[in-house]
Amino acid sequence: MRADRLLAILLLLQSHRRLTAGELATRLGVSPRTVQRDMLALSVAGAPVYALRGSSGGWSLIEGYHTDLSGLSQPEIHSLTLLTPAKLLDDLGLRQASATGLVKLLAGLPDAQRRTAEELRQRVYVDAAGWRATEEVAPAFSVMQEAVWRDLHAQMSYQRSDGTAVERVVEPLGLVAKGRVWYVVARVEGELRTYRASRIRAARLLYAPVTRPPDFDLAAYWEAAQAEFTASLPRYPVVARLNVERLPFARAMWRYAQFDAISDPNDAGWVTAEVTFENRAEACFCLLGLGGEAEALEPAELRELLRQRAEQARERYARAAQLAPASAIGQTGERGAP
Repeated sequence: MRADRLLAILLLLQSHRRLTAGELATRLGVSPRTVQRDMLALSVAGAPVYALRGSSGGWSLIEGYHTDLSGLSQPEIHSLTLLTPAKLLDDLGLRQASATGLVKLLAGLPDAQRRTAEELRQRVYVDAAGWRATEEVAPAFSVMQEAVWRDLHAQMSYQRSDGTAVERVVEPLGLVAKGRVWYVVARVEGELRTYRASRIRAARLLYAPVTRPPDFDLAAYWEAAQAEFTASLPRYPVVARLNVERLPFARAMWRYAQFDAISDPNDAGWVTAEVTFENRAEACFCLLGLGGEAEALEPAELRELLRQRAEQARERYARAAQLAPASAIGQTGERGAP
């Protein structure tokens, strides 16, 4: 809505002091021409906005002007009320500040909106942890956080995924939480890299300032890096039949598998699923785990591997069954008892 956009312009100018029409257009997702029309509307409505010409110009508010929170829409209040999960705030040392900030936010709202926000907190709770989430210990996290906050270089001891340890001097640029796992985005020798915080075994500040790249956007970098990482993962596509009653179990327990397509159940209660695993060994392990309630249809090499593994299991249990009577007799004392 235009009214929301006009308020957003005032808040942006209040926060950034001066922005060009192009910068406002990018932040609001509209064209510069739309911004120009909005600025005209604000001026006609009496808002103290003015433009400065030249290479360092842009739109500004008269110094000392402040807007209040009474113009927040209901969705905006809801989004501010459902703050970052408490565990992540704890990691950053901001849990208490978050609590007091929310109190101030609620105090600045009109009565009706404040009641709505307080009711929302009793109806929606965000828990970012999965059921099998594990707590990762990141002994140097506070040092890296300080380096990010203060734009300082850091020297760190990092343990790679293969167990080898390396020393790095990095320019930390940002922190990213993926679920409950923290990552440090840093520049090393001019290249952007991502480090898992729990693998940083030790770190110390180097009091050399970091010059942040003017075009660096943490969210955009993470999205691109995440997409690149996902595309680089090994892929092993499988077509399988599953008992529809076991489908929820498979979707929950096949942790790294992606269900690309699932047919409707047939008359016998089976579905055909297209599933992408990371590799053949994972596909074999998952499908064998469902026993007779799953069947691989494609590829043929997986069918053959499953047949071999099933035959090996059958033979192992057959031998155990043949040995069981003699073993049981010895245990009961019916043969060779003292």
